[in-house]
Amino acid sequence: MLNPGESAPDFALPAANMDLIQLADYRGRHNVVLYFFNKDHTPGGIAEAVEFSERVDSFAEHDTVILGVSMDECLAHELFREEEGIEFELLSDAEGEVSRRYHALKKWEAHGMVRYGIDRSTFVIDKRGLIRHAFYHVAPKGHAAEILGLIRSLDSVDA
Repeated sequence: MLNPGESAPDFALPAANMDLIQLADYRGRHNVVLYFFNKDHTPGGIAEAVEFSERVDSFAEHDTVILGVSMDECLAHELFREEEGIEFELLSDAEGEVSRRYHALKKWEAHGMVRYGIDRSTFVIDKRGLIRHAFYHVAPKGHAAEILGLIRSLDSVDA
């Protein structure tokens, strides 16, 4: 697992519109809320994405961008963004490589079959590229408000 104080692993992943998003591009300019979720169009995925989307402007007031990551393909993300009114980037980690680096990809065995999926996880990354907060096994409801509170506290600590 990743811990506060560690450097956030860099990555480049395609967004819903197929633009390549690289974490390093935000260094020195923005804090990043990087959250991993299991799948578009699931109750937890919808709840978490909508709650983050409702707070995009509040995060922006604190120089913070939100990036959501799942193993869904870019076209699925685009449809999900349109249907739910999501106002931040959703990134496709179809092979699970970035999810593995952040220890968010988990292996489950059920009925004799091995499956892989995302363990809902969130990372608050500061402008220097350091992980300030790392959460694993996240419950989606109310999580965006909790993370916004942590972002507000970063401002007072870094001032």
